[in-house]
Amino acid sequence: MFLNRFDSQSMLLVRSLMSGASGAHRALNVFHRQRRANPDVSLSSFIETLCRDEVLCPQAGDRPLTVKPLVCLFPPLFKQNLLSFIYLVHSVLPRISVLQLLSCLSQDPHPNAWVTTLCKQLERSLGTHTKEPLYTPHCSQRLKELSQRLVGFGEAGGWMYLGGQIAKSASAYDLSEKLGTQRKRKGSFVSVESDGEEIGQRSKRIKMDVCVSKSVDAEEWSVHKETSGRLNSNAPGENPAEDLQPAPDSPCDTLPEHIKLSVLQIKELLESPTEWDQSPVDVFKVLNDCDPTQVEVLCSTLSFPDLPEQILTKLCSSVLALSPELSYSTAATLIKSLLLEKVLSLSEPASRCLVTTATSLCNHYPRPMCHALIGPVLQEKNIGSPQAELLSRLIEDCLDSHYRLLVLQMTINIVWSEALLSIIHSLLDSKPDLNEELFAQFTEQLVSQGPHFIKSVKFAKMMLTVLTKYSSCVTSAHKQSLSGCLISNETFLKKSLQAALKRITHT
Repeated sequence: MFLNRFDSQSMLLVRSLMSGASGAHRALNVFHRQRRANPDVSLSSFIETLCRDEVLCPQAGDRPLTVKPLVCLFPPLFKQNLLSFIYLVHSVLPRISVLQLLSCLSQDPHPNAWVTTLCKQLERSLGTHTKEPLYTPHCSQRLKELSQRLVGFGEAGGWMYLGGQIAKSASAYDLSEKLGTQRKRKGSFVSVESDGEEIGQRSKRIKMDVCVSKSVDAEEWSVHKETSGRLNSNAPGENPAEDLQPAPDSPCDTLPEHIKLSVLQIKELLESPTEWDQSPVDVFKVLNDCDPTQVEVLCSTLSFPDLPEQILTKLCSSVLALSPELSYSTAATLIKSLLLEKVLSLSEPASRCLVTTATSLCNHYPRPMCHALIGPVLQEKNIGSPQAELLSRLIEDCLDSHYRLLVLQMTINIVWSEALLSIIHSLLDSKPDLNEELFAQFTEQLVSQGPHFIKSVKFAKMMLTVLTKYSSCVTSAHKQSLSGCLISNETFLKKSLQAALKRITHT
């Protein structure tokens, strides 16, 4: 009956939050879709409406009118879902709006234990609540009573002690010191029913965490452990915070909250390529907010190396549309994550999607492409013709003379292979402007690698290109070295090579 208080966009969020235990997850999906459709969408109006005072008519004629914030009139499950949702997106909300909402919820005369705990957790994230534990005094008292029953039950048989996290957490509420010293013994099985009565029966010794899970209801036990990730039900698949937040030990935990939110948005986009609309660029703007380490964590968290090749072209288009453009380090990290493994694992010619993506990125970010993809592939000893074909295409179609010289320099200090000879030949065919120093280094490498390729036609063709297209760079010292290299050549091009070397004269 309160839906008419909200505008159309907020109404969708309210309906999602009222849709059961998975309401927070559904509300987050709705919010993501709204932001994709309108990047300027805001939750301010939604929160303001929830905080607006509502006049309550008395049920009995002699009772006065009362005024409460609208949010207090919703059922507890709605409030739990609302706080879980706000926890996930609070980094993009004005801090004062979130604090105002928490202030309104504190006016509830009959607060729900879960709602109170979630408010405390959200206050911790905002830095306004740090000392008081998340679990309630009532929960602590129940744990104390349970521990006393377990310690005192059956002196002959005894019971296992309560240690570790339970004893440590409950000590804040004067848990008995006996819990830290009582030894494990074989004894009777104790279960505490909802009415608090004890039932004893013989059983094998079991782990204490099983006993506690049977003795303390799941809601209060989760609060006691202060697991902020479990913000709703413990049922699998119905916990939005557990489903949407990274695992506690995940590298993603090191990211700021606004980057985490963008990671969730990008993940949803990658998992639903059919929803990829005409303007998904905004979600990738977060790349410009990341330092190199954060970019690596983001790429790893989103499993960029494992993305299907069909998605690469869409993702590439979104990245290339960013303004401002990516920095060198960000572009290099992204290129390495997206392409390197795919290119190194090629066993047949690259697919159209992979070629299109690599070509687009190379045209737009040539220097990062040289250092993040072309260089590492050249250094691999076992590359084959698929890699050589792709790199040759990138060099010919995308790189100007400056970057071709950079790639040629990369080939001077590595061991050559048959596949690498094709790439070097492509570089020399484009006739980059070699200075004397670089040509001298290349010639020295050519002579040193010659004995390994005495029967290689590719090597012979590459030498013929050097002797014909770069004859003006060949000095008397170079000529003598190359002449010795040609003596051992065993291909059908040997005579052509000797004739080309002989035609080089020096004035």
